[in-house]
Amino acid sequence: MNRREVGLREFARATDGRGPVATGVVRAASPVLADGVNQFIFADVFSRSGLGAREREMITVTVLAAIGAADNQLGVHVPAALRCGADPEELLQLCEQIAPYCGFPRALNALRAVRAVLDERGIAYPAPVAEVALADHGTLVTDRGEGEHGDLLLHAPELDRRVWRDLIAAMPEGRIVAPDLRGAGAAVGAPAAADHAALATDMIGVMDALGLRTARVVCLGGAAPLGAALARAAAGRVTELVLVGPLRPGGAGGSPASGEAPDAGDLAHWLQPRTFAADPWAARYARDRVARIDAEGWASLVAALATADPTATGEVPVRVIVGEHDALVDHDAVSVAWLGATLTHVAGAGHLVPLEAPAALAAAITG
Repeated sequence: MNRREVGLREFARATDGRGPVATGVVRAASPVLADGVNQFIFADVFSRSGLGAREREMITVTVLAAIGAADNQLGVHVPAALRCGADPEELLQLCEQIAPYCGFPRALNALRAVRAVLDERGIAYPAPVAEVALADHGTLVTDRGEGEHGDLLLHAPELDRRVWRDLIAAMPEGRIVAPDLRGAGAAVGAPAAADHAALATDMIGVMDALGLRTARVVCLGGAAPLGAALARAAAGRVTELVLVGPLRPGGAGGSPASGEAPDAGDLAHWLQPRTFAADPWAARYARDRVARIDAEGWASLVAALATADPTATGEVPVRVIVGEHDALVDHDAVSVAWLGATLTHVAGAGHLVPLEAPAALAAAITG
């Protein structure tokens, strides 16, 4: 093995070709240090296959942030982490993660370095999050834009509000509100809802707290019954109901009757093989939600949803959007179940359309 060539190739891959050029400047003064970077760091350590490139760059950014006084090195490795597949939000949360262990000064310095790279590349920050106090619990709500009219996004019971992250970024300017439902996300530990009416009351409370007078309600998967219940309970405030991959409660995996929440095996039905192969943020997010699901909260949420009929939507107009490769939805039956609803297929997407085709879903919703 030619360590020099391996090191140069790995360094160039991680730094978009700029690393070896910078090391050439170091070599003019210290060939020893230049060889240490090329041959030890990148040939002997970085090129090994035991850890993926993304993991190695994330670890490197973490260590550089923790030791402090490494702004130049962060300026190299933050972009390298992005090129290796790290998500911008993961890098922002990395800065938060080190604060309890390394202190706020170093966490803030790391945040400055990450922000500089994101700003240079025109990468937007995550949408703002608001805390909302409801009658018997509190929750977090993604709240983008302004105005009294907008979109209310309701996640599937197995996930949380962040399933809509990339969809929100792809949507046109305007008000978008996406809460964590009772028993999921930040609302884990909330008292169990007695039925769908209590869940609908939660959503009316979110709308009232944030000044959202009317909304197009978009539901994912097993949240369809909540959308229907809200359309009936808040007549006049729900302008349209958009059901994305609508399922009856519990249909996306797991069984509330047995108390068994979804597990990793269910992901094979939610996402396409190519998504798993590419392992983008969407796949990592879905795996994390399943691995960390609160079984009790999930079961109580699904049980409450089961008390509602997802097809009883009153006079509210309904649209159904289904991923082309969604194996969990009977594509013919949805047109029968929601008579009069328009049906749109999103090409190339499986069940979790907001994760696999957010731009196409945004076009379908707004179109």
